[in-house]
Amino acid sequence: MLVVGAGITGIYQLHRALEAGFTAALWEAGEGVGGTWYWNRYPGARFDSESYTYAYLFSRELFEEWQWSELFAGQPEIERYLNHVVDRFDLRRHIRLGARVGSAVYDEASGTWSVTAADGATTTARFLVAATGVLSVPYFPDVPGRDGYGGESYHTGLWPSSPVDFRNKRVAVIGTGSSGVQIIPVIADEVTSLTVYQRTPNWCTPLNNAPITPEEQARLRTDFESIKQTLDSSMAGFLHQPCDRASTEDPPEARQRFFEKMWNSPGFAKLISHYTDVMLDEEANAEWCSFISAKVRAVVQDPCTAEKLIPKDHRFAEKRPPFVAGYYETYDKPNVALVDLHETPILRMTETGIETAEGERQFDIVVWATGFDFGTGALLRMGVVGRSGLTLAQYWADGPKTFLGVQTAGFPNLFFPGGPHAAAGNNPRYNGDQVDFVTDTLVHARDHGYDTIEVDPAAERRWTAMIDRGAAKSTFGEISYYFGTNIPGKPKKYLLNSGGRPKLFSTIAEVVDSDYEPFRLGRAASPSRSA
Repeated sequence: MLVVGAGITGIYQLHRALEAGFTAALWEAGEGVGGTWYWNRYPGARFDSESYTYAYLFSRELFEEWQWSELFAGQPEIERYLNHVVDRFDLRRHIRLGARVGSAVYDEASGTWSVTAADGATTTARFLVAATGVLSVPYFPDVPGRDGYGGESYHTGLWPSSPVDFRNKRVAVIGTGSSGVQIIPVIADEVTSLTVYQRTPNWCTPLNNAPITPEEQARLRTDFESIKQTLDSSMAGFLHQPCDRASTEDPPEARQRFFEKMWNSPGFAKLISHYTDVMLDEEANAEWCSFISAKVRAVVQDPCTAEKLIPKDHRFAEKRPPFVAGYYETYDKPNVALVDLHETPILRMTETGIETAEGERQFDIVVWATGFDFGTGALLRMGVVGRSGLTLAQYWADGPKTFLGVQTAGFPNLFFPGGPHAAAGNNPRYNGDQVDFVTDTLVHARDHGYDTIEVDPAAERRWTAMIDRGAAKSTFGEISYYFGTNIPGKPKKYLLNSGGRPKLFSTIAEVVDSDYEPFRLGRAASPSRSA
């Protein structure tokens, strides 16, 4: 097996493959392991899932020996953790860094994949697992003059390994999604001036981070089995418990108290533990949005700026809601300005700054917090060629087609856990489910003497149709990058599993009970020994 990508999914896949007795290697484009947590090292980058719920659960000893310092750990600690895991389980000798895959071509006669890296290195593998992630291809808007800008320029998803010096610099941040709202308050006090260019405001609520006390550390170790059981089975892969009532069951005063409780709750509790109707009912959602709007107006002193920070084009959770620390307070600082790109669009970049309809502002540093080509971006850039010369880019020209979000017809022995049609929740939990299924499936094939495995097109059609039907009922709106609409020209298709984790579990059970009937298991015409 060749695994591509040393993020949290790829590391786990490598571990599972070796544990199951496969000869396995991992290629990683970066010069270090960590995936998202290697590339996104910008100031302020951190978890918004609780650290111990995002971490690996396959080893109790690992869970007990690593003590997270914060409820929501920052990037440096996360990167240290993933390096610890790689060394703790002796995985580093199987990992090749600096190996960006440029092509992967399937050979029908031997049933193997020939993979070539950008530096010319090649290898052959029986099974190819692309653990390339959904947030791996940074997106730069097509702004005229961008290449001619002469100052420092950085994308939050391609942050350099050496620290960026913001002291006494004139800085622009373009974008107020999850990355932008993290970096903005962290650098505001270092810079001479900070200008935020906002296309669309988001419903930001407090992350409510805190240190993990020694008493809590002890409780976590004691409760490992119950924590693991909940995380392995819950709908979204969190420990947060769902609310027991709808908003209509509380009088107005009680609803306000409950909203205040949600405002002060950690991270995704605001979605999972909220009133049962707040994501589904327009009136309930509008009342919660009104509560958040009042919070913004109470913090941001300039009424005009406050109104610009309040979304008008979507409800709460129609886009992935960012969680923040000190974000709204940042706009009260005298050196911080907000530019609404709907009112004042960017016309071009100049050699010294950014020109809008109101004129040019000069900057020493421009930070692009403009998101990613979500879901399919990395897979479609790997040069994947399946049966009869069909490229993955051709087959997915109108959007991804998958079965269980792990395989696509016409590309035998290729799997992509954590890719399109994957999680709508705590990613490592869902992606780990897919890795376990892929590994168990390959063990089944090996034990029964098969060396090729490919999903039946009919099974793929049924799964993809389920995704498309469920997309209409999703709480996420079509303006969300979960539909790919942030990328010009990209097909508008839902990129998550609209059936959620329960549908994944039930379908996996059906596959196993049917002796893997949705898959075509075979033997290569002229088997070759994989390297």
